[in-house]
Amino acid sequence: MDNQYVTPSGYKKWSTGLMIVGGLTLILGIIFLNPAAGAHGENVNGTRFWAVLLQNSIFWLMLVNIATFFIVINTLAMSGWQEAFRRVTEAVSSLVPIMGVITMIIFLCIVLGHRGDIYPWLDKNAVAHDAVLNGKKGFLNPAVYLIYSLLTIFLWSYWSKKLRTLSLKSDEEGPMNYETAKLFHKKMSGISAYYVVFFVVTMGSLIPWLWLMSIDAHWYSTMYSWYTFGSAFVSGIALITLFVIYFKNRGQLEFVTKEHIQDLGKYMFAFSIFWTYLWFAQFMLQWYANIPEETIYFKVRLQGPYEGLFYLNLVLNFVAPILIFMKRATKRNYFIVTFMCILIIFGHWIDFYQMVMPGTVGQHPHLSWFEFGIPLGFVGLIMWGVSRFASKVPMTPKNNPFIKESIIHIV
Repeated sequence: MDNQYVTPSGYKKWSTGLMIVGGLTLILGIIFLNPAAGAHGENVNGTRFWAVLLQNSIFWLMLVNIATFFIVINTLAMSGWQEAFRRVTEAVSSLVPIMGVITMIIFLCIVLGHRGDIYPWLDKNAVAHDAVLNGKKGFLNPAVYLIYSLLTIFLWSYWSKKLRTLSLKSDEEGPMNYETAKLFHKKMSGISAYYVVFFVVTMGSLIPWLWLMSIDAHWYSTMYSWYTFGSAFVSGIALITLFVIYFKNRGQLEFVTKEHIQDLGKYMFAFSIFWTYLWFAQFMLQWYANIPEETIYFKVRLQGPYEGLFYLNLVLNFVAPILIFMKRATKRNYFIVTFMCILIIFGHWIDFYQMVMPGTVGQHPHLSWFEFGIPLGFVGLIMWGVSRFASKVPMTPKNNPFIKESIIHIV
């Protein structure tokens, strides 16, 4: 199969241009927003600088890591339908180490800089005089935060790399007989089993608590981690789908059909509803109970400058996907699916914005040059990373034992 991808010059210009925009935005932010000041919240622009970096680094890291999770769940389920575009998923997952390093640098700057305006538990005086923060200091402290974050990012990157290495190795070793295929799947399943357990322990519980929920350290929700996972998962599937359609339109992925696109659309449809279920359950229970320490989280988002974003979040992430993806035909239309993927990613970027900003900049939100320039830089980085990986490997895994199942896949 002649399926080697060559990055077009126009694509290179766009990815490079977006990375330059992100880099310039960061430099201008350092110059004009004075990130060194305001560790105790007295300089809203300094707080805004770190809050935007935190929001985007976490959001885009979680999105590219979903690609690894997608490979893992299909491996453990012995599901072969996605093998026709496996290289796309692997290309997205190849960005986990890069995004992880960027995120870890931001974490180190915030924690070692004692940015109590981002994480109130970093302010020792506040902890000493606050019964709630003092009671949580065994968990919410710099050592736990940094060690657990570093371990999480390292293992996400390590197992992701192992899965890609095994997959690419199958291309080099030639066609597999039954025993070879069985051994190959056993190795893939072994790594996937370790990864999925660790993923549940991190993304399914502790990591959203540490990275995001601890911004509002007086508030808590037992649904928060799964809510964050739902938001990241549907966005991650949308990101994978965008690149599948792109490569298909470039003449690659010859075995990918509208059936594959429709199934990816089903994922986005289903998990948009799943996210909404968690959104409603978390909100409704706390609204109904009307306990002050619980409602404080929603009060600042529902009453004040975030009110429009609060409702826009629901429209973009639930109303639009359920109305548009309900029909079979729309999930098979490349233009509509592309539009919805962009809408879903933007919608959940807004969701993460609401997770971070009210607890950091308070009643002074911004949606201007810095808030949009930084994510454009991350988009350019993802475009560069995906094309870099794709241009080095065959776009179809030639000897994967499940490739035939993907070729004859019919919904």
